[in-house]
Amino acid sequence: MTDAPILELTDVSAEYGPFRSLFGVSLTIRPGAAVALLGANGAGKTTVARVASGLVSASAGSVTVDGTDMTEARTYEFARAGVAHAPEGRSVFATFTVEENLTLSFRRALGRSRVKAGLEEAYALFPRLGERRSQTAGTLSGGEQRMLSMARVMVEKPRLLIADELSLGLAPIVVDEVYEALETIRKTGTALLIVEQHVQHALDLCDEVALLDHGAIAWEGPASEAAEVVVTHMFDREDS
Repeated sequence: MTDAPILELTDVSAEYGPFRSLFGVSLTIRPGAAVALLGANGAGKTTVARVASGLVSASAGSVTVDGTDMTEARTYEFARAGVAHAPEGRSVFATFTVEENLTLSFRRALGRSRVKAGLEEAYALFPRLGERRSQTAGTLSGGEQRMLSMARVMVEKPRLLIADELSLGLAPIVVDEVYEALETIRKTGTALLIVEQHVQHALDLCDEVALLDHGAIAWEGPASEAAEVVVTHMFDREDS
């Protein structure tokens, strides 16, 4: 481990074919920090998350992890460096049980000898999964599937967890449970990049906030100063 930022994006631009999504984005995440990336739908937040985990390559600028240039690295190299990405949606094996989903993931990431401990930790983070361990994942509610996909990466204790649109389509009580689990994993030393459209949970969890607008950083600062800025900015954007 070094004193370098876990993640540093410097003047990053990104494109999807002819469509340019990011314009000179710079973002720094320090060890153990929690940073919220906020903005309206279509602002480019998910593209930042994908660049930060190697799913999308930057067309300009640089991406470093622990001081190592990862600008042209493959996704698996980001994973080896300790960057985990929990994407928007529900990435589960629908015909496998909850426990089979977790076991498959933990056997690959942790080794056979640590599967049992991994399962115990997953059920401690998300007790609802323990109650449904024998249920097929495809029959879980949307929120429970989200918990399952989150548990698979959180138990691995990455250096940085990138969580994309956690609250999207979930009931408030489920969002509360997911954010409680994020707070727990942060206490173990994992840094967080929380990509959100809905503001309050992210502000409560995070120390720092970056506001993205039309693919560029519009404001950065401490979470304690962010609420009025974010609400005013997003309200003005909707009215424009």
